[in-house]
Amino acid sequence: MYRQLVDSNDKAVQRGISRQVLDPDSRYYGGTIDPSTGIAWVNHTTGTPTDMCYWGAAIANPDSIFYRDEDLLNRLQLASEYVLRNQHGDGSISPGWTNSHSPPDTAFLVVGYAQLYQLLQQQDWEPLQSVLNNMRLFLERTVPVLLTGGCHTPNHRWVLCAALGFLHQLFDLEEAVQRAEQWLAEGMDITPDGEWTERSNGIYSAVSDIMLIHAARLLNRPELLDPVRLNLRMMVYLVHPTGEVVTDYSGRQDLGSVHDLSPYYLPYAILARLDGDPIFAGMADWAGEMLTDPGVCSVNALVRLLLEPVLQQARKARDQLPERYEIILNERFVREDYLQRVDSAGHHGHISHSRLHTDFGAPVARIRSGNTSATVMTEVPSFFALRHGAVRLLAVQLASYFNPGYVPMQHMSRLPAGYCLTGEQKKGYYGPIPDSQLPETARTAISPWYLLPHQSRSLTHEQTFHVQTEVLRTENGWTLKLAGEQPEQIMVQLSFVFGSEGELSHGEMLETDEGHYLWKSGTLRYSCGDDWIELTGGEVGHLAATVREARLPDKCKVVLVNFMTPFHKTVNISLSPSMALKL
Repeated sequence: MYRQLVDSNDKAVQRGISRQVLDPDSRYYGGTIDPSTGIAWVNHTTGTPTDMCYWGAAIANPDSIFYRDEDLLNRLQLASEYVLRNQHGDGSISPGWTNSHSPPDTAFLVVGYAQLYQLLQQQDWEPLQSVLNNMRLFLERTVPVLLTGGCHTPNHRWVLCAALGFLHQLFDLEEAVQRAEQWLAEGMDITPDGEWTERSNGIYSAVSDIMLIHAARLLNRPELLDPVRLNLRMMVYLVHPTGEVVTDYSGRQDLGSVHDLSPYYLPYAILARLDGDPIFAGMADWAGEMLTDPGVCSVNALVRLLLEPVLQQARKARDQLPERYEIILNERFVREDYLQRVDSAGHHGHISHSRLHTDFGAPVARIRSGNTSATVMTEVPSFFALRHGAVRLLAVQLASYFNPGYVPMQHMSRLPAGYCLTGEQKKGYYGPIPDSQLPETARTAISPWYLLPHQSRSLTHEQTFHVQTEVLRTENGWTLKLAGEQPEQIMVQLSFVFGSEGELSHGEMLETDEGHYLWKSGTLRYSCGDDWIELTGGEVGHLAATVREARLPDKCKVVLVNFMTPFHKTVNISLSPSMALKL
């Protein structure tokens, strides 16, 4: 693992060298260009500090071909000057997307920059001193913004705590500890089964894990490792056989995107070493196999391994990871009890520049048998997803024109051979505002809609759309049974979203203008290599190619089944027999 990281880091060094701006007249002088935007950013992902971590790790490592390379040191010097020039007067950075003068993005950068600084500081090499001076000055300038700055999202709090911990370590700042304690006083946003608020298995769960590991060490709060352990145990059941992480129900931008286990390498490796946990060791090895480079500035694995050489040693004990299981995560979490307290929180459902994440703790079923892996979900557009060898059924989604858009399933219960999901939507109309509550503008020539007290309108003619879905295991696959009665004559659409890499065949299909397929009848086969799944249950009960507010994904193969309320719809899914899921 270590040798692989060293080699991939050396390659990353070369890529960064080719992108550094060496024209003194350029506004980007010393920075490295992000290929996707053509800009040299100062942030922890696509920015110059990430290349600095690659370069610094190489310069400090006798195993690198760039060890104490003076040309690379000169480039590192220019980069450190560029980062300083692009730091705002308040100590913050603007990462290049929506977050201007951003305390949390500054914190991400501090976590990575501080570790690189510590690594370079350990080197007994005088030519590094100028770089170290620049880096220390940058870090020192971040103190005011991190002592006073806020955040947007749940995980940002733990990033800020980690960054404050590093500032405390570097500058002996008791104020940094006090600020971190204010964030930690809000409590841990994790269920007993180990699910973080954002349900972001591809990105932010791993962020929360590594940041709390740092915070536990730097703030002398070992209890902060307990929620990390919960999440790492949960993640054992949230990885497909290929190493792809389950993102089908995420509350963040990794929703439905392809992410692998590599961001979890450091959390698993550190806790495997600390706890002597053989399952964590096995997961660390699996995650390490997927590391194609050491990672971005905030989570550079090689920098951490060089700071903690014990992590480079082979793990003695590792358990075989489970390949057959069926589990409902958050099955016993009393989510409804928490949701009933929302009104008492006082925010009236409004939160600026973020979201409430009321889907936190919604149940998710995970089923795996060998190379077949299925997910049954609630509170997201998709209620079912499947991996079968190379076959990827990314989502099965129900949409309707009742409240135009997807119909999320809100509740899950066990059945003898599967799961029962239910979803309910309500939609009504609103009467006139009582005369006594009308604003003064209502009696003038101009009465803006937005000045009317809409909360005073009475509800009329409210309708309820109730859907039930049974997801049932069969001898050679799955059966989906969907039912909905009222209101009548509602257009409904069931979408099957497949990976673009496979091929659709058989079945009678009509192609839409958007490149999707209305599945009319017959047995539909989706195959990828030697693996395939077959579906029956096509229907074109109406000709709508899409449902308003239910955007279908790009770069996928989408098959649509259209029907009307009332409906009792059955779709059978059969798997190629060599890998049929049997539990």
